[in-house]
Amino acid sequence: MNNTIRVTSMITMRYLSLAIITTTVHLAIAQPTNFNTQRNWSMNKKELTLGIGTTQFLGDLGGANQIGTDYSIKDWDFPSMSFGGSLGWRYRWHPYYSTTTILNVGMLKGADALTTDPIRQARNLSFRSVFINLSQRFELIVLANEKIGRRFNIPNLKGFKDHNEQIYLFAGIGAAYYNPKANLNGSWTTLKDMRTEGQGLPGGAEEYKRITATIPLGIGMRMGINRFWRVGLELSYVKTFSDYIDDVSTSYYDPSILISEVGPEAAFLSNPASPTNQWLFNPGSQRGDKQKDALFYMNITITRNFTYSKIGPKGSRIKFGKYRSKF
Repeated sequence: MNNTIRVTSMITMRYLSLAIITTTVHLAIAQPTNFNTQRNWSMNKKELTLGIGTTQFLGDLGGANQIGTDYSIKDWDFPSMSFGGSLGWRYRWHPYYSTTTILNVGMLKGADALTTDPIRQARNLSFRSVFINLSQRFELIVLANEKIGRRFNIPNLKGFKDHNEQIYLFAGIGAAYYNPKANLNGSWTTLKDMRTEGQGLPGGAEEYKRITATIPLGIGMRMGINRFWRVGLELSYVKTFSDYIDDVSTSYYDPSILISEVGPEAAFLSNPASPTNQWLFNPGSQRGDKQKDALFYMNITITRNFTYSKIGPKGSRIKFGKYRSKF
């Protein structure tokens, strides 16, 4: 039975790989010829994009069943995946280049209890945080198959079907808001107010801000349904410049000072390890590391074209809404 499953999987992967290679070669060959005239790509200059999908936090808390690596997808933690979405405005000024102003909103989560790494599990820290990231992306269209059929009698265009398939890479810069919280007796408590690592207290860490710069990097693909709508998929890795997305960065602080200066809740949230594990996490011992946090988005996207273009042999201005049609 296992051999049958293995053989079936190998055959499936072989056909899937062949399909991907065939599609990629087709798009690569089509690229030089299917940006067919400026009038074609300029018909997709202005677009509104809506995305919905999942988020994955890459930081000190939770993670894979191993020593954590904040910046790496090797620390992927499926139980801590959460929801997210995006809204963006895309402007294309060249057959190969475009820029998108995009707002990503999502929930980030992490919990040591979800990993089997013994030290992480004993530490028993957890958090959740809303994450709101506004960024400006530069996009490079690396593969494209863009054709307009002969519906408007455009000279020198062959075929009768419209096509708009793209694969693109993107990078940018942005700013994000976050606010880590932990569950305390059924209530979500803001961790920054608890000063869990002695932020602003004698001998403690520096206070952190709830805003950080970000660098999004990723890849996307999309396919046209008709001349107005596209569907696609985007994968985005977001590097932040904060190590406090999960409120964990440096070392454990003296609980007696936390109790006197903030309250007993702060001391508990700073070190929620069980009584049998408390000795592992004394004041001054490592609570987190100093690598900056990161996150990952995976969104299914829907794009609406809002461009009016001059098309036709006489350069007449035509509104797309009057010529709705399927491929």
